[in-house]
Amino acid sequence: MDVTRFISELPGELIRISDDWAFVPAPLPPKWHFPQRLWPLLAEARQEVGTLNGVGRTLPNPAILLRPLEDREAITSSRLEGTYVTPQELLLFEMEPTVAEDRRSDWKEVANYRKALHVGTTSDLPISLRLIRRVHEVLLSGVRGRERAPGQFRRVQVAIGSTRRFVPPPSERLLECLDPLEKYMHAETNAYDPLVDCFLIHYQFEAIHPFVDGNGRVGRLLLAIMLQQRCGLAKPWLYLSDYFERYREEYLQHLFNVSARADWESWIDFCLHGTLTQARDTIARCDRLLKIKDEYAFRLASVGGSLRLGQIVESLFQSPYVRVADLPQRLNVTYPTARADINRLVQAGILSELPNVSPKTFYAREIFNVAYEDIEGS
Repeated sequence: MDVTRFISELPGELIRISDDWAFVPAPLPPKWHFPQRLWPLLAEARQEVGTLNGVGRTLPNPAILLRPLEDREAITSSRLEGTYVTPQELLLFEMEPTVAEDRRSDWKEVANYRKALHVGTTSDLPISLRLIRRVHEVLLSGVRGRERAPGQFRRVQVAIGSTRRFVPPPSERLLECLDPLEKYMHAETNAYDPLVDCFLIHYQFEAIHPFVDGNGRVGRLLLAIMLQQRCGLAKPWLYLSDYFERYREEYLQHLFNVSARADWESWIDFCLHGTLTQARDTIARCDRLLKIKDEYAFRLASVGGSLRLGQIVESLFQSPYVRVADLPQRLNVTYPTARADINRLVQAGILSELPNVSPKTFYAREIFNVAYEDIEGS
């Protein structure tokens, strides 16, 4: 690690390890005063988070928004680590997880992220080292990296980047870093706004790098959980991986600059802008999904919609993909009846057939586009 890039007044210490150097971050809170210039940005970010929470609370079914948000978070956070899966691939894999052996590991990694996120956001455990280990265990279950001690803190030295751009603490000093972090996460009151605290903790976790593999994904999972709990969100509506992935180089550079230059201000500035961007994006998606829901009710009525058709349409907001073969058991109907139901939804302009997919699969194109694609004006 190039220690010449580190200033003398560090938020931690540089220590010699073998023929290299490692950085050991000082415990939180940092010796840093929140600058006056960031107060308006913080206030605006908190207002947007409050608006998002209010919008989420008005949803007749939270799954309308939660499922696509979780999927997008899983896809974009994994993409930051070099795993590229499209939303269509993820959705099809979750319907039929035994297919496409050559891509199965990638798809399962992203699917595991969703499972780990669900574990983290629904667990009775407080945010703690125990919960972090549990999330890590789920994340690495049955995928590449499973041999790297899932759920266990590392016992070896690691480095970030092929050029060892950053070297986190040696394994024998992990607990002296992690114990104060856990205490800080449990503290009822801290010197900073809860939103700011989330980003301080995210930096601290990444600087400690407690696992052999999966630190980036676990850190972003932890951030999503903290944003829900510390900012009083009714559900985990807010995720920042999409913003971090879009500005990947800036994200990584800001993290490094905190360690090397104690540049907390630029890091928090970056994260608050990300909060604004992602809160507004999610609000826009929610508004459009609700409009689609109303439009689908109108279209359904135009083809003589039944209670059963309404159930199918409602399920499309949890996953926009549906197969005729899955409906007989789900709805307790015959295959011909299920096929007729799908045909009526195609006739109503709600479903379209996915080309070149077997077994035959249909999807709600409008829901898919709003939930998973980039949208304008957000």
